[in-house]
Amino acid sequence: MTELAGGHGAQAPPAGRGAAFFDLDKTLMQGSSGFQFARVVRAAGLISRRQLARDAVANLRFRLRGVSDDESHALRIRIASSLAGVRVRDLERLGVHALKRILPRLYPQMLKLAYEHQDAGRPVYIVTAASQDMALVLARVMSFDGALGSTLSEVQDGVFTGRPAGDFLYGAAKAEAITRLALREGLDLEASFAYSDSASDAPMLRAVGHPVAVNPDAELERLAREAGWQIMRLDRLGLKLRLAGALAVAATASATTAAVLGRGGRLQTPTVGGR
Repeated sequence: MTELAGGHGAQAPPAGRGAAFFDLDKTLMQGSSGFQFARVVRAAGLISRRQLARDAVANLRFRLRGVSDDESHALRIRIASSLAGVRVRDLERLGVHALKRILPRLYPQMLKLAYEHQDAGRPVYIVTAASQDMALVLARVMSFDGALGSTLSEVQDGVFTGRPAGDFLYGAAKAEAITRLALREGLDLEASFAYSDSASDAPMLRAVGHPVAVNPDAELERLAREAGWQIMRLDRLGLKLRLAGALAVAATASATTAAVLGRGGRLQTPTVGGR
């Protein structure tokens, strides 16, 4: 298995026309696109400050250790319910503001890699649990060939009802979605590439001939090492926090050593009662 800090290049595929499938959050971009959109929605007064704070904590947790199936489904329900009564048009108008937050967080290395795939004749798609509408806008802006995303809420008369409806592209649903796309477009999945950070996307990664783990969570890293999949590391937040923790421990140890030396090199054991 090859482990890289940056891109790995897009080698010539075997027989058949392959594609390249990219997860969005923590794969194409740093952190969560949903959180960036939530910040825009909060600024427009459509969600509470308390909900945004919860999303901020969830975003940090996601960047450090990934997210569980239960957390992902709970997030979908929360997003859907928060949209109840909001006009679809009003949410669509916030898209440009969300893009201003998302685009600077894209990994240049991943964009370069995606374009290498296109230049090698492979169409490139975003495959995400995030909104289908947002995924399509991002795909157009980045000159990708398409996007597969989720339906966040049922819509009646141009207004969100707040009830989850339609496809939720999470877990095995991503593998099913790219399989349907491959059949429709005449793509060879064995000649295709897939990139993701999460073990929840293992079905999609297993569905292609060239799976790549990008900024993998602990479970995906274990799976990748066992299967010999390629690993790419771009997100340094977790590493920085671990280093900060190590420095804090070192500083504490240094302070303790200095205190010991200041007392003649001996640790003082407190007596019972403080005497």
